[in-house]
Amino acid sequence: MIGKVITGNSFYHCFKYCLEDKIDLSEEQKLELSKRDNVQHKERAEVLYYNNCFGNVNELTSQFSEVSKLSRRVEKPVFHFTLSLAHGENLSKNQLIEIAQACTAEFKVDKNQYAVVLHKDTHAQHIHIVANRVGYDGKVASNSNNYRQMANLCRKLELKHKLKQVLSPRVFLPKEQRLIPRQNVRMDQLKENIRQVLQQVKTYEQFEQKMKSLGYQVLKGRGIAFIDDKKVKLKGSEVGYSLMTIERLLGQKQTHKLVQKTEESNSKEKPKEKQSAVSNRSENAVNKTNGKMPANETHIPLPGTHQNQLLEALLKPEHVDAPSPFLYKKKKKKKHRHRF
Repeated sequence: MIGKVITGNSFYHCFKYCLEDKIDLSEEQKLELSKRDNVQHKERAEVLYYNNCFGNVNELTSQFSEVSKLSRRVEKPVFHFTLSLAHGENLSKNQLIEIAQACTAEFKVDKNQYAVVLHKDTHAQHIHIVANRVGYDGKVASNSNNYRQMANLCRKLELKHKLKQVLSPRVFLPKEQRLIPRQNVRMDQLKENIRQVLQQVKTYEQFEQKMKSLGYQVLKGRGIAFIDDKKVKLKGSEVGYSLMTIERLLGQKQTHKLVQKTEESNSKEKPKEKQSAVSNRSENAVNKTNGKMPANETHIPLPGTHQNQLLEALLKPEHVDAPSPFLYKKKKKKKHRHRF
């Protein structure tokens, strides 16, 4: 089980996301995706439980906002929890409600307003809980250390409901468990896509267009990051392909292409000079052996191509001479004045 905790300041946008279908999909697209993925994109949300609230998006927003006004100092009164099961695991609606009640009790909002919503548009069964951090007594539930709380809660619920056990984030694990290898399908897929694209393209512009065609949004700044179709952001450095690494690999491909063009032009311009050089070398070798070829040599090796030499010269880092020591400013010594 994977859990997430989000604090926000807008009940309306949170309820709109949880209770309504995705805005960026038309009715035809919903039907096509439902048939293709065998999930429910149309009317994807089902409310499982109301606690001290009721109604649609506007009614729930009004009720939650009125209670949040009891505390003037809270800036983010929205608690948004997400609890997702592993692929292939399914629980009954009563069990999902029980999990939601355990979650609200853990974060001390079980007596506040909250609604539990089941989403059916993915293969992994998951629920959303929208809770008011402000209670009827005006007290505000704390949001400090909430990631550790959610990780511990998920481990307890996995054991109680016999679900697939997942490792908590490394930060919350003891030292002996932090080195346990993990499998991240999303990161592995991104790494493989970047590797394949780099083999196909020659410039960064082509690389970015190719990644966009695969469904990724590319963010380039001081580094590079990718956002997949699930709106999950991953840094290139996390999968071993930082911006510097990508630019270096593309630069090496361009350098190699330049060397190949140079070699081809040289081979076309001076074929006769190479032949004459080979014949001269063979004549000199015969003259040195008094007109006889050496017994252990049946041929004279040809001069090697300049491709490897040029490639090494172009990829060799530039040498920077050390600055003269006279350029450094000398540290001024402080004059100590003796007081009488």
